[in-house]
Amino acid sequence: MRQVIIVAGGIGKRMGAEMPKQFLEVDQKPIIVHTIERFRSFDSGMGVIVVLPEQWVSYFQDLAVKFNINCQVAIGGAERFQSVQNGLELATADVVAVHDAVRPLVSNETLRNVFDAAESTGAAIPVIALSESLRRVSDNGSVALNRSEHRLVQTPQVFRLDILKAAYQQPYDPVFTDDASVVEASGKQISLVSGNVENIKITTPADLQLFHSFLQ
Repeated sequence: MRQVIIVAGGIGKRMGAEMPKQFLEVDQKPIIVHTIERFRSFDSGMGVIVVLPEQWVSYFQDLAVKFNINCQVAIGGAERFQSVQNGLELATADVVAVHDAVRPLVSNETLRNVFDAAESTGAAIPVIALSESLRRVSDNGSVALNRSEHRLVQTPQVFRLDILKAAYQQPYDPVFTDDASVVEASGKQISLVSGNVENIKITTPADLQLFHSFLQ
């Protein structure tokens, strides 16, 4: 059995909406529902753990009834790190993914790639190559970087449960920007697999329009 922890603990300030962005509707369905359905279409037996702000749990539970979603719910923490820790309390599968609730366009191919790699190596994440130039900025100005040496990181990030739980026993550090950085700090290597460019993280109104366009 596989499980996914869907992190939906944010309130989406950049979206400028009255409710968290994961609950905004696109084509008559909340973004978080689109995301859950992506995983269930890939693997109908996928166990789903949703991590939510406490004040939005009852709202989500109503959505779960409306859209016939069977899942477990954990309460979000002050930081993403604590939210994942809380989700891990419910995790029991050998291999567990962690995914942003507002990435509803992950493809079946990306899911297959990253789960297969994690089952083989213990830790895998989807990445895509940069298509634009990249510069490092400092107080002394900026310098061009070789974009072929860098990748954009996506979710889901997938790990053997024992590896992920051990990594999240570490104290929180602000440098932990994703699960891979937590696992890497525990001494484990991360395998990279090809992601899909449509797998955007919806954070602004423009992203919302782009998601709607992809669905069309």
